[in-house]
Amino acid sequence: MTNTFGPDSEPLWLAIEQRILELGSNDLTESNLENTIQGVAKALDDGGNNVSNTAGHMMALRGAIADRVSVGRPLMEELEKAFAAFTLDDLVSPYKAASQLTADLGADWPALKDSERRSHILRIVEKIKLDLLIAKAKDVGGDGSIRLLIQEEIAPSVIIERMEVTQADYDRVMAAVEAERAERVRVAELIEETEGKPKADRIKYLITSDVAEDLIIELAEVDQAGINDVKQAMEEEIAEKQRLAEEAAAAKAAAAAGPALDDIPADEMLEHIESIREILDFSDQEKEIRVMCEQSGVPKDLVEIAVSNPDRLDELEAKAEG
Repeated sequence: MTNTFGPDSEPLWLAIEQRILELGSNDLTESNLENTIQGVAKALDDGGNNVSNTAGHMMALRGAIADRVSVGRPLMEELEKAFAAFTLDDLVSPYKAASQLTADLGADWPALKDSERRSHILRIVEKIKLDLLIAKAKDVGGDGSIRLLIQEEIAPSVIIERMEVTQADYDRVMAAVEAERAERVRVAELIEETEGKPKADRIKYLITSDVAEDLIIELAEVDQAGINDVKQAMEEEIAEKQRLAEEAAAAKAAAAAGPALDDIPADEMLEHIESIREILDFSDQEKEIRVMCEQSGVPKDLVEIAVSNPDRLDELEAKAEG
């Protein structure tokens, strides 16, 4: 973690700790200690930090080296081990992780609890989390990588830069994410509308409202078995409705067709034959004959005779007259 901050942003205390990390045990003997302090100060001066000519900075350096001697190990070594051990599970809340770290190490290095240093530690921890998220996203690959970082509320500019994607790529995935978020809001409102109703009725309402099963399971807090039971009941209901509709259609067709020849009373038979003959006198076109017969209420069986074998009408007429 030695390059956590760039040269323009690395705080002095951290730069001091980096230099102390490089010291050997011989540098910290009583006889060499002052030379070591002066050497570290010069190295910090050369790195752009004005330490040698600033009393406050020299005091900070002397205090940090005194802590190194007192504790017996460098603070930076402990920080780097702690930083390297972090996982994304540890960093759900970077603030809590940073606070715990400063509390743990602050027992030996009290200066670490200073508010300014705590804010520096938080910045480091936040960057570690970002780096881990970027690594995880790259493992995911494709649009899923962008989606993951959007869900983690990473800034668009950071996603585009770190994932090396275009603005168009980002916008496309963002549009899909926003659509999914809008759908979740819609589903939550539908669920609210069904509050207090039996579970099966709630599931049915969501299914008929075109809600995906995974969202029903997640947001309505039901299981797949419950959905399957409702879907089966719905299929049975649809099948029954279809059966009834087919029966009604058949009955309607039968009513429209009229009675069979043998079921037509003699007086009605004579009336229908008279109507047919009038129609045949008017037209010899099958389509027109069928339309006019239908308008006159002529049974279908008689219509078929009229268009295919009109001579048979004489036979039927004779039979009806007795």
